[in-house]
Amino acid sequence: MTRWRIDPDHSVAAFSVRHLMIANVRGQFNKINGTISFDQTEPAHSAIDIVIDIDSITTGIRKRDDHLLSPDFLEAAKYPQMMFRSTSTEAVGGSRLKVTGDLTIHGITKPVVMVAEYSGPVKSPFGGEITMGFSGSFSINRGDFGITWNEPMEGGGLMIGKEVDITIDIEADLIE
Repeated sequence: MTRWRIDPDHSVAAFSVRHLMIANVRGQFNKINGTISFDQTEPAHSAIDIVIDIDSITTGIRKRDDHLLSPDFLEAAKYPQMMFRSTSTEAVGGSRLKVTGDLTIHGITKPVVMVAEYSGPVKSPFGGEITMGFSGSFSINRGDFGITWNEPMEGGGLMIGKEVDITIDIEADLIE
């Protein structure tokens, strides 16, 4: 079993949600921390603990980011972090994993299943650190986390989709 510290300079949690029923809006959170305990020969012994700072959100539009941080959506002043803590990990072939865990957003915790893949480890050419990559994705219904703000569209439908696709890309440095 090796332990890895998430490198916040090379990790991101990205999301995509339907807007106006016609296009996807994308954004990301740029402040991710946490640890990964990884057993490449026995993935079931592995564990992932991720903390994401809500106020690190960026969609490229400051006005939209401010709205997403408001009580209409993520309510960052009250719920400053989003967390994922794995409860089980299972190898599904090659370097692919099925990671089940508890996701906490907006003060509500729900189980999710992440399809993930690991890469490495590799030695950095800039100082000899040993680094490993992890990438995982899953979808949530934002309403399950109490994020329900929306506006009706003329002719039917809602301004913002309920389903949010999330991808987490991590580089992690060897601790031990």
